Amino acid sequence: MREYRTEELAREAGIPVRTLRFYRERRLLPPPRREGRIAWYTEDHLARLRIIADLLERGHTLGGIAELLAAWEDGRDVAELLGLEGAIAAPWSEETPVPLTLEELDTAYAGQVDAEALDQAVALGYIDVEGDAVQHISRRLLDASAALVAEGIPLSAVLEAARGVRASADALADLFVALVNKQLLGSLGARLTAGETARLTETLARLRPVARTVVDVEFALAMDRRVHSELSTVLAQLGHRGGQDAG
Repeated sequence: MREYRTEELAREAGIPVRTLRFYRERRLLPPPRREGRIAWYTEDHLARLRIIADLLERGHTLGGIAELLAAWEDGRDVAELLGLEGAIAAPWSEETPVPLTLEELDTAYAGQVDAEALDQAVALGYIDVEGDAVQHISRRLLDASAALVAEGIPLSAVLEAARGVRASADALADLFVALVNKQLLGSLGARLTAGETARLTETLARLRPVARTVVDVEFALAMDRRVHSELSTVLAQLGHRGGQDAG
């Protein structure tokens, strides 16, 4: 098996020598063979560095990489662990971003896009603005909010309501995450077996549509309750206005 000195290994892996030494200090690399003051690394070390680079590219932290490598050395299936991570971290949203100009955005919102509205939309994460170029995070949200404005609701009121919706959505997400942590993860040991990892991955995939269904149904039922409770008040207000107009 070919051996490399420190500088040679760093060059082959495409990283600075200081990065290689940092990985060694963090115990991401096994100790090299020593010959006096010279450290000799093998093809196994090079393969390990390439795995680390690949995992970093995929968004893993060094702490997470250390855990994966430790699992690998313990004989556990890293592919299953990566599958579990993918099931947890996979995006729930399926939104299509929309590129626009500022003029097109203003047209979509009936000429109500001013500096304040732009700042609010950016703060909510709905749009990114670079010069005259805009990207909206979601085609469906763009169409829905534009429809509300078209019905006569001011854009400022739509954005204010959006802040409330965001807070409620975050609270719902917190509830669901807490439920999964307590009921599914709480009973597991500190180190998952291969079977537990596979089962948990499949369970999380099945729970995604379930969670969306619960939120959809509960919102519809809440609207029913709210509309029924407000109906008499709304009708009374309309009747009062009608009486004033007749007078």
